[in-house]
Amino acid sequence: MIRKVEGPALMIGSLTAFVILDRPKLDPADPGVREAAERAGVSPEEFAGPGDVWNLFWEDEHGEGDGFELPGLRDAEAEHFAEQLRLALGSGEPFTIEAGSVLSLAARPAGADGHAFTAHVTPPEGEDMDPVTLDLGVLPDAGLLADLDDFRRSLA
Repeated sequence: MIRKVEGPALMIGSLTAFVILDRPKLDPADPGVREAAERAGVSPEEFAGPGDVWNLFWEDEHGEGDGFELPGLRDAEAEHFAEQLRLALGSGEPFTIEAGSVLSLAARPAGADGHAFTAHVTPPEGEDMDPVTLDLGVLPDAGLLADLDDFRRSLA
């Protein structure tokens, strides 16, 4: 089992329904990475790769989920998405923001300190999966803003 995965990650949702945008960086010294590399017949460094490919994962309230790579996404675009989300949260209005053509987040104010989120995930061409709509529930603004700040710092 690969245990040490580092790199920027942003989770939007709860433990029961979420989307995660991440750029994993595997540690070639991790025993799990070394074992997987050996099974694949490559060096641990080659198996770990450069750590520069973004992924989008999701899971719904039934535990069903999937994900795909976003090889064209750059850190600057991920940071722009996080900044758009941060600004939209402060508007006090319903909003929709997009991360390219693969993720659309719609939110509306819910209560004094939160937003109700719906995520629309559209796999890129060539992926063998259907689009998914996820009800992410009501998320507290303060927690999401702190996560956005952490995410943006991890990109630096």
